[in-house]
Amino acid sequence: MTRVRVAAFSLSIDGFGAGPDQSLENPLGRGGMAVHQWFFPTRTFRTMIGKHDGTTGVDDQYGAAGMAGFGAFILGRNMFGPVRGEWPDEEWKGWWGPNPPYHAPTFILTHYAREPIVMEGGTTFHFITGGIEEALEKAKAAAGDKDVKIGGGVSTVRQCLKAGLIDDMHFAISPVVLGKGEAMFEGIDLPSLGFSVKSHETTELATHVVLSK
Repeated sequence: MTRVRVAAFSLSIDGFGAGPDQSLENPLGRGGMAVHQWFFPTRTFRTMIGKHDGTTGVDDQYGAAGMAGFGAFILGRNMFGPVRGEWPDEEWKGWWGPNPPYHAPTFILTHYAREPIVMEGGTTFHFITGGIEEALEKAKAAAGDKDVKIGGGVSTVRQCLKAGLIDDMHFAISPVVLGKGEAMFEGIDLPSLGFSVKSHETTELATHVVLSK
C-alpha cells in the first residue's frame, strides 16, 4: 500500500526548515544551508553531484533512504524556484539543472498553470493548481506500488500534516540555530494527529528522528 512520507527533511534545533528571505542566491533562505551539513559529506549527496566519494555511515543511510522507494514527489512552488506570481516565461526549470534528483513524476503546487516539463533521468514536473488533495491523488496514481514523498518546503509539509495526509516522517535535526525562518511545528499538535517517535539516532552532525502513526 502506498504511504505518504516525509524523509530526510532537515531542521535546525529550534525547529526551522529554512531561513528567511529565500532568493536565487539563497535558495534555503539566509542561513538555511547550515541545516543540511549532515547530508553534504555523504556518498548519497556526492553521487548526486557526480562525485564518487563521501561518507557511508548513519547519515548516509538516512540520506539514501530519503530518496529510495518513492514513485512520485510533491513539492511546494518555493521548492521549485524563486519565481513568484505568474510565470514570466518557460525559462526556469528548477534549481537542479537538466537532471533533477527525483527521477519520477514530481508534482509542483502552484496557483499558476504551466505545461509539464520533461527533464533528464525520468523526472517530469507537473504543475498542480487544484491544491494538495489533487496533487496527492495524481501522485498516488503515478507512484504505483511505491510511496509518495512530500519533499517540502515547510509550508507544504505543514499543510499536509494539518490535513492528516502524512503517514511517516523522518527529520534530521542539525545542531544549529536559525532564530527565524520557516517553523515546522508551530501550532501543530503531533500527538493529536496520531504521531509518536518510533526511533532516534544521533551522529556528530544530526539527530535523526522517525515519527509515524
